Amino acid sequence: MADNPTTDFLGTRLRHLLEQLDADLTRTYADLGLPGFRPRYTPIIRLVDTQGPQSIRRLATTIGVTHSAISQTANQMRRDGYVELRPGTDARHRIVHLTDHTRTLLPTLHAEWNATNAATRQLDAELPHPLSELVEATLRALADKPFHHRVHDHLHTP
Repeated sequence: MADNPTTDFLGTRLRHLLEQLDADLTRTYADLGLPGFRPRYTPIIRLVDTQGPQSIRRLATTIGVTHSAISQTANQMRRDGYVELRPGTDARHRIVHLTDHTRTLLPTLHAEWNATNAATRQLDAELPHPLSELVEATLRALADKPFHHRVHDHLHTP
């Protein structure tokens, strides 16, 4: 049987898609005078801007990624000067606050956010099935039954 890139290399193709989207957004940030700004910073800045300082745990829950992923991103953002990390009421919790520098960038970041959402809607309209809906449906299906279990089901099938 010949390899089918659509299914046989799904993980590699998904990584390629994400790399392509991230690279294009990174170029957009550079065009806006924000070289080195990373696409994964935007959801954190957006939430802290609209909802006030947030704990790492709350950001992870709201964005829908792991605590570790947000913690690593927040630490990088701190090193890059976009956020401050302050202790919460419990010493184990860190609260993310925007820096004054980031606040000066908010109009640019809001414009980029709106343009990115419009471009996402346009891309969704061009596809046979909206990517945004497929991603959410896929995440729900994997929450119900992790991919690990799905692979094992087929490992034990004659």
